[in-house]
Amino acid sequence: MARTLVGVNDAQAVKKWSGLLSVASTKASYFSSKMMGEGKRAKRPIQRIDDLTSDAGDTVTVDLLMPMKMDPVIGADTLDGKEESLRYYTDRVLIDQVRGGADLGDRMTRKRTLRSLREDALAAMKQWWARAFDELFFIYLSGSRGTGGGYIWSAANPFFNVNALTAPDTMHQMYASTATSAATITNAMGMDLRLIDRAVARAETMGGDTTDELSMVPCDIDGEDKFVCLMHTFQFDSLKSSATTGQWLDIQKAAAAAQGAKNPIFTGALGEYNGVILHKHRNVIQFGNYGAGANLPAARALFMGSQAAMIAFGSPGTGLRFDWTEEVKDHGDKVKIGSNSIFGVKKATYKSNDNSVVRDFGVIALDTYAVNPQ
Repeated sequence: MARTLVGVNDAQAVKKWSGLLSVASTKASYFSSKMMGEGKRAKRPIQRIDDLTSDAGDTVTVDLLMPMKMDPVIGADTLDGKEESLRYYTDRVLIDQVRGGADLGDRMTRKRTLRSLREDALAAMKQWWARAFDELFFIYLSGSRGTGGGYIWSAANPFFNVNALTAPDTMHQMYASTATSAATITNAMGMDLRLIDRAVARAETMGGDTTDELSMVPCDIDGEDKFVCLMHTFQFDSLKSSATTGQWLDIQKAAAAAQGAKNPIFTGALGEYNGVILHKHRNVIQFGNYGAGANLPAARALFMGSQAAMIAFGSPGTGLRFDWTEEVKDHGDKVKIGSNSIFGVKKATYKSNDNSVVRDFGVIALDTYAVNPQ
């Protein structure tokens, strides 16, 4: 019986596998599956903006409406002419093309069907894209690539010229214990609950008044306000060992009993403490040059509210966020499969109209001593 084989560059195959890659990589990505919300009013740590998937352009501008601060008009006093102009802080994210591909070798056209090769390529590129996105979010949210290795993004990659990294400003940088800088961190200053308490206090009292400082906006978890603290695995080990058994059990019980436990942000959470959902991840940025001798290992936990970072997508011409390409080489002996996406990633930092204020918006960096407990 004759069989139908969808050939290389078949339009339907390209569209199908583009869609499959988009769904698969989103599910595999830590940030995309747990922390991402859609639209300019999303109340998740990561704000996804799709304005450019249907419109031409390479830049998305995001405006943050600032609170009014006019003096109230009382009684019969005239309001006309005293109205306050709406004021915005603005940020923008640029997009560019990012590509990856799989070379499956010459035996594929002789020993295996094209369909199985596509499945293999999908599996390989799903993990590659998920890792690429997650590493970008860690790097941009931290404002640094750190001094650790193992990243697929090299420090010299030109993608970091599209949207520049910005280090945490002084209001959005905190250190463990009594440390006030990287140089004053000691090996006794690991992650602990007190640092989380301090971050909550700062986040809840920051801005929101006539000073024009930015306020951190908590995430909306089924109608409840929550922050997220994302620690390195080593920081979590320190946190867990510094808390008594009763304290740690209470933290876990709080997450289990939470009203929003089915919300994606709670998926995989370690627990909840003081209105903060606790997470850990091995790719949290690490450093090896802290302490007075610039030789102590450290990590930068991310204390996040809403819209800490942005990702903007443009369409590669298919109406989807990914494109899938297939090429035949060497007289039909080899087939190479590629994928590409047009997007940009950036930590949210807003400027006032007169450029007098530049601040991070939704993330506080929590730097602590962090050593492998093994």
